[in-house]
Amino acid sequence: MSGLVAGVDVGGTFTDLAILDPATGAVRLAKVPTSLPNQAPGVLAAFDAAGAELAGIDLIVHGTTTTTNAVLERALCKTGLITTAGFRDVLELGRRTRPQPYGMTGTFTPVIPRDLRLEVPERMDAQGRVLTPLDEGALRETVSELAEMGCESLVIHFLHAYANPAHELRALEIAQEIWPTPYITCGHHLLSESREFERGVTAAVNASVQPLLERYVTRLADGLRDKGYTRDLLVMNGNGGMVAAGKVSREAVKTVMSGPASGVMAAIATGRRAGFANLLTYDMGGTSTDVAMIRNHRAPVSNEIEVEYAMPIHVPMVDVRTVGAGGGSIARVDAGGMLRVGPESAGSTPGPICYGRGGTRVTISDANLILGRLPADRFGVAAEDARQAMADQIAAPLGLGVEQAAEAVLRIANTHMAGAIRMVSISMGADPRDFALFAFGGAGPLHATALARELAVPRVLIPARPGITNALGCVVADLRHDFVRTVNRPLDVADLDQVHGILAAQEAEGRALIAAEKITLAEVRAEFSADMQFVGQTHLLRIALPHATPSRADLQALFERAYHDRFRVDLPSIRANLVNLNCSVIGRRPDMDLSRLIDPSERLAIATPNAHRQVWFGGWVDTPVYWRDHLPLDPGLTGPCIIEQMDTTIVIDPGCTVSGDADGNLIVGVGA
Repeated sequence: MSGLVAGVDVGGTFTDLAILDPATGAVRLAKVPTSLPNQAPGVLAAFDAAGAELAGIDLIVHGTTTTTNAVLERALCKTGLITTAGFRDVLELGRRTRPQPYGMTGTFTPVIPRDLRLEVPERMDAQGRVLTPLDEGALRETVSELAEMGCESLVIHFLHAYANPAHELRALEIAQEIWPTPYITCGHHLLSESREFERGVTAAVNASVQPLLERYVTRLADGLRDKGYTRDLLVMNGNGGMVAAGKVSREAVKTVMSGPASGVMAAIATGRRAGFANLLTYDMGGTSTDVAMIRNHRAPVSNEIEVEYAMPIHVPMVDVRTVGAGGGSIARVDAGGMLRVGPESAGSTPGPICYGRGGTRVTISDANLILGRLPADRFGVAAEDARQAMADQIAAPLGLGVEQAAEAVLRIANTHMAGAIRMVSISMGADPRDFALFAFGGAGPLHATALARELAVPRVLIPARPGITNALGCVVADLRHDFVRTVNRPLDVADLDQVHGILAAQEAEGRALIAAEKITLAEVRAEFSADMQFVGQTHLLRIALPHATPSRADLQALFERAYHDRFRVDLPSIRANLVNLNCSVIGRRPDMDLSRLIDPSERLAIATPNAHRQVWFGGWVDTPVYWRDHLPLDPGLTGPCIIEQMDTTIVIDPGCTVSGDADGNLIVGVGA
């Protein structure tokens, strides 16, 4: 990779671009509004804003929210499903959960409606033995019927296909003769594990977003080509790896959580260079907040993520939890007189009131502006509009002053975000005091020190370009392929030769896929794990394996140790069950020099404020304001202070200290 590398991330509000020169570390950045519903013009506009010559770029890696938004908004392609006779309602019955924990309230809309879910006679048992042969005549009639109903995509999802996929494979051959489009998904191709509900939902989501993603990627690739880009376009997957744009729609479901995954990859790369092995990542953008836990420089990849209620997508994805609290999250007083913040967002159009684009409802950004955390002089008359709206919509109904109302909005938002961080740390048996908070996103550094105090996190790591971090994650991300295969046998009777064979085959397939990519790599490595449980339990525990040939005793000991570490309980009299075998093959790209994300020539020898303004910290405080690009590498600041830069504003609460490192990251010590 001798040429420039570009990472572009499309968020709900902004599209971010980072272009790095691997040889010199030089960087170009851009942030433009996201174009909706077609994100491609916004991506092209970002390159124009950066003044980039696309012909001189060697690699573009793209993180997209196309599939995520389509799933959450149910803006999906019309899709038909063919399944085993008697099982058409599996996607709707689910796991006997409810949308709301109390009462019979809430609604649920399945990915594929019932009239488009049809059955054919066939049946395998859990051991893969044929109970009912596939009725090929009925299958042909059913495929034709769904095509006549106007379906663009097709799902073939048969019971126990993970144990024996013969019927699904034969059905695929027949469907390809009849189906009018190339969009056909077999459940076992994506997910070769038990649990027909999760496997079916994953396949249904994949088929429903395939045409959308392919059309979008084609439009973007064509637009880039028209501007001179001649190389491959790579797309971020939700597992933190990348795939060529020409192949991405085959397994489109794997791009769900693509954007949040890139932020976690950036956190790992930044933390490795800064000496932070354990991080709680906190990405607050304009629409939502994403959090994750990094242990020992490792991305938390899970294949049991539920994107929303009854929407389990069981392909390996970075374990990121999302809450509806972003800079554009709307604050309101409900009918019961309670202050609510989010999940509804003003987005980028019209956006918060202070943007001056016609927004009329109070948001988190408006609260930050009113409290002096954002500079009122940059927002003009819109700043007064935001203050008046806060007085009318929040302060008056609650009987508070304007500043107290704005502070209440921020405290509610911080409570939501702190709860999400607890979910990925304390609920997983981790102590937040053992981590640093990695704060990024356009709005993350505004709230980071307050959140760290609430969670007792001792330090906050703020990267050089917090608002562009997801795009930088695309630049530094590795190639990665994950594989899962169900065994589901008690450990004491599992066939160890079969176990070793599965892991070896997974590794070989992953290495072959990575070898086919035209990207320079520093190394290729394989990581192995097993999903295990005690017999009779429902939930799985993932166990890291040291190699592809573990003994029975190794598996037993590793599982018992992990179970004790998580739950502080020993169950020696209950048999262990080996459920899934997993392999991740990772092609690590060469390290990128991130020391020039802030131009060294602009740094001053001594931290000197460029202004002062009144900022609310329980009362108005005269607070120095610094421009980050002018700070020395080790600024030696003590809060309260405000640090501004092109892509974000950083609030340092009273009692906190600020130091730095060679890459220009800020390290905040959180005081009492």
